[in-house]
Amino acid sequence: MSDFLRDLPKVELHCHLIGTVRATTFAELARRARLDLPADPERIFADINSLPPDPALYRNTRIPVPQGRSAGEPEVSYSLFQASAWVIAALRDADDLTRIVYEAFEDAHRNNVRHLEMSFDEVPEHLSSLGYTGSVNAYVEGIRMAERDFGMTGRLLAAVDRSHSGEQAVERVRTVVDNPNDYVAGIGLDNLETAGPPERFVDAYRLAGDAGLKRTAHSSEHAPLAENTITCLDDLGCDRIDHGYFVLEDDEVVARLRDEQVAFLTASTTSRRSWRPWRRASIAAMIEAGLNVIPCSDDPGMFPTSLTEEYRILAEELAVPRERLTAMALAGVEACWLPETEKAQLRERFQTEIKAL
Repeated sequence: MSDFLRDLPKVELHCHLIGTVRATTFAELARRARLDLPADPERIFADINSLPPDPALYRNTRIPVPQGRSAGEPEVSYSLFQASAWVIAALRDADDLTRIVYEAFEDAHRNNVRHLEMSFDEVPEHLSSLGYTGSVNAYVEGIRMAERDFGMTGRLLAAVDRSHSGEQAVERVRTVVDNPNDYVAGIGLDNLETAGPPERFVDAYRLAGDAGLKRTAHSSEHAPLAENTITCLDDLGCDRIDHGYFVLEDDEVVARLRDEQVAFLTASTTSRRSWRPWRRASIAAMIEAGLNVIPCSDDPGMFPTSLTEEYRILAEELAVPRERLTAMALAGVEACWLPETEKAQLRERFQTEIKAL
């Protein structure tokens, strides 16, 4: 099984660029930038452990959400958001942006990932001289280098921060629309779901759709509401859904999502360590319900994990059979945002390699 999981061709459709940064790279960049950190950079990454929000939100969920800390959690914890902010602060120029993109592809290549899609945030103030176009060009340079060196393909998603207003989201999307790049295939709605309901972003998503951009959103991940995912599909026009575990709260919603075979990009590993058993139980229930579950790594540098590890968890801990794992890999091809011609080529490549396995 370990050989099969290693050799299975894969598509990675949900990970955050900053969350892919290696601990060693963060350490090097942080020391160069002379960041004032509370601990050694590698220690910070090792102790990332985002604490859950108000437990009262999750008292009556169908799959019980852990209310307290779990065994093995670090005594001093750093949230994923805080660690991400430190990584961003350590970035100094376009070369740094190109480097972290290239390294993300290099790490994915080691896991037999053939196509990688990553979301990127707005340009931080200290890199404002690059602007949107300059930062995207730096990211794209990293992808092109990876395409040359590893034979991979890649696309970018512009992240919309749901803690911002609807007007700010429209401004973000307008920047993307007004500065088109073939490598920026769509947008994604990021940050804590409890910070911004999806209906706040209808105008921004309509603008993206009118411009031909693909759309996704974190949904039913932090808010225990199945209807958020329906809003993302019907009102935001999402092509796929990131996470989606709480759709299990509504049988009618599950039935519709099963019938439509909506793609759910799920991660068994999360920075909330106490929630990992709940995540895995939810994913198992989604699979049992016939939903279109596709593994992703989310923030592999910070958890840490990898796409191969996520497949291993499904195989060994959730007893997902080999045939279903293969179907998930192929479903990743169908859900990716490559142009149809390139998608057809990727599909044929996967079918050939899977047959050989």
